[in-house]
Amino acid sequence: MKFLGIIPARYASTRFPAKPLAMLGGKRVIERVYTQVKQVVDDVYVATDDDRIREAVEAFGGKVVMTSPNHKSGTDRCREAADRIGGDYDVVINIQGDEPFIQPSQLQAIKACFDHEGTQIATLVKPFTAEDGWQALENPNSPKVVVNSRMEALYFSRSVIPYCRGAEHDEWLNRHTYYKHIGLYAYTLPTLQAITQLPQSSLELAESLEQLRWLENGYTIRVGITQVETIGIDTPEDLARAEAFLKRLSDSKGDGQ
Repeated sequence: MKFLGIIPARYASTRFPAKPLAMLGGKRVIERVYTQVKQVVDDVYVATDDDRIREAVEAFGGKVVMTSPNHKSGTDRCREAADRIGGDYDVVINIQGDEPFIQPSQLQAIKACFDHEGTQIATLVKPFTAEDGWQALENPNSPKVVVNSRMEALYFSRSVIPYCRGAEHDEWLNRHTYYKHIGLYAYTLPTLQAITQLPQSSLELAESLEQLRWLENGYTIRVGITQVETIGIDTPEDLARAEAFLKRLSDSKGDGQ
């Protein structure tokens, strides 16, 4: 199968305007994301609605496609970008533009979901560990996923699911394997075209999770597992933490030499 990586990147952000252009270790965040994805995916484009981002991507030699400023989600922006790019791609991978440390292994895991015949949509999860603790598990900004025996998503929620009856909260992570959703999606091209035509659903509106729209309309979401923790950048404070992480990474490589 031929995979197209699309990185939606907006300039406007309530918590961190212009974050794709923020500098991280001497390179812009969007360049770091692009470079990571380029290692694994057949072709990669940044999809943006802002000329400043377009100019930055072109400056480091990346491919970029301009899209409407009116999209409500990255999935919608991916659909327009894929339509504009054209080509004979089978699957579109939607990579968040604020994940500069996305790993090739994660992209390989989501690509492997399409080894299963009939896969329409794929995403990734990471098991919570006992060391993560209850506070991480109950964080509503970290959606949880329940899967079936075929590794298909049954439901996504900001609440802790399933409920572990008869156990104190600090025992839940020892009683059951809980999965944290990693916001990386892939869709066959016909599926991407179809799901972007769907109206918002009641479950989606309740939880503010667009993937519930797809489940509610009968689509199957195959789930791949990663053990890699992502470091997204939503705020300037996140950028500072990412800078510190990058420095530690660089120092450890230096020690290894």
